[in-house]
Amino acid sequence: MSIVERVGIDTRVAGSTLDHRQLGLTEDDLLKMYRCMVLARRLDERSEQIQRQGKAHFYISCRGHEATQVGCAYAMEAGKDWFLPYYRDFGVLLTIGVTPRELLLALFAKKDDPASGARQMPAHFGHRKLNVYTGSSPVSTQIPQATGVAYAHKYRGEDAVTYVSFGEGGSSKGDFHEGLNFAAIWKCPVIFVCENNGYAISVGLEKQMAVEDVASRAIGYGMPGVVVDGQDILSVYQVMKEAVERARRGEGPTLIEAKTYRIVPHSSDDDDRLYRTREEVEVYRTEQDPINRLKFYLLGNRITNEEHLQGIEREVLAQIDEAITWAEQQPDPVAEDAARYVFAEE
Repeated sequence: MSIVERVGIDTRVAGSTLDHRQLGLTEDDLLKMYRCMVLARRLDERSEQIQRQGKAHFYISCRGHEATQVGCAYAMEAGKDWFLPYYRDFGVLLTIGVTPRELLLALFAKKDDPASGARQMPAHFGHRKLNVYTGSSPVSTQIPQATGVAYAHKYRGEDAVTYVSFGEGGSSKGDFHEGLNFAAIWKCPVIFVCENNGYAISVGLEKQMAVEDVASRAIGYGMPGVVVDGQDILSVYQVMKEAVERARRGEGPTLIEAKTYRIVPHSSDDDDRLYRTREEVEVYRTEQDPINRLKFYLLGNRITNEEHLQGIEREVLAQIDEAITWAEQQPDPVAEDAARYVFAEE
């Protein structure tokens, strides 16, 4: 039996049952959200193509998670708040101001990659100017790290909230327990976002936990737990905004579980046909696609029209084409810099 607040989770219909005006969002906000989602999706698709062409050695997709990621990031303050994203968070990065050019520098492993200077695999995000901590490959290590970042801000009296995300598979790690327990005890201003797409890599939820919701664990740490429809950007924005405001008031952390779905394999090395049906995936490629759901809301409420949305698509594709051409032409790293940042320098 679940013991968490549930937002939008029983209304998995096209569009949203919420009203954006009640959330303090303008029509312009909605169009910005839509553009961020489309930008994340199209850049994701092109990045996968680049990997298949042999120009990048690995890729892991955000496709299907866009409403969760953009909805969360839109509720935070870029340049003020801090981010420890996990490997799917293209939408988060683009919403807070990381550019397609910068993400492609990492994908192509170019010298000026802002995440690691070409020292990391793709999807190990980082951006010093935008307060994004560089991620590492071990799953869930960012969770206790985010708690430490949030504790430091509280200790210094700084008005900053920390965002950290992970998949439901990552919630089975000890890092999850340690991070949430410490954050709750010290009321750290951190928001834990579980992007639950149901499969981790290839193992269904029922084989990795005996509870229905990851968020139901929140009560054991002494913090609120919220389950939200991760395909509905307005529902995600609502619960994230409330969690951010709570953290800023000094009331401590929140665990948010967004029920979402990845509509592609786990990574460029995965074959998802081995563990789920094509019929199941097709539902999330059509009526439950988060971009389609926001599009339905925009058109149904006469906020925009098909012509305008097609114009956004064309603009996004042109931006991505330009960014790819530019990034490919940037210099590769040089051998002389291989040990830079590893050993102390004069």
